[in-house]
Amino acid sequence: MMSKNQRKSGVKVNLSVKKNNLLGSWSFIVGIFLAAILGLGYTGIYQTEILWAVFLLGVIVGLLNISVEEINAFLASATVLVLVSYLGIQVGIFDSVAPAITNMLKGILTLFVPATIIVTLKAIFVYAQR
Repeated sequence: MMSKNQRKSGVKVNLSVKKNNLLGSWSFIVGIFLAAILGLGYTGIYQTEILWAVFLLGVIVGLLNISVEEINAFLASATVLVLVSYLGIQVGIFDSVAPAITNMLKGILTLFVPATIIVTLKAIFVYAQR
């Protein structure tokens, strides 16, 4: 008889890892959605709370969504995304064309900077253990 932690194929599945991946995946999706809402110019009474939520979702993504095997790929892509977003804001090329893009880039930075910092610290810890 198979236990809860086994699929029909006989491969063991760690349920806590699956739950963490699910939480991290949803955190990423909700974070991108909230960053887009902020980018579209939401200036309501909950703007500060939404910014904090995006920041905390970035922390959750960094803690739960990126495994040790994915660290290098995530850091490479996230670093490029953060740098390009920051440069896009600083150059101001989108201010006259579409100010919403500048705001979305700020939201993306709010999500990805904490995630990138946490994954970088995880990478340092992993490499220090080796």
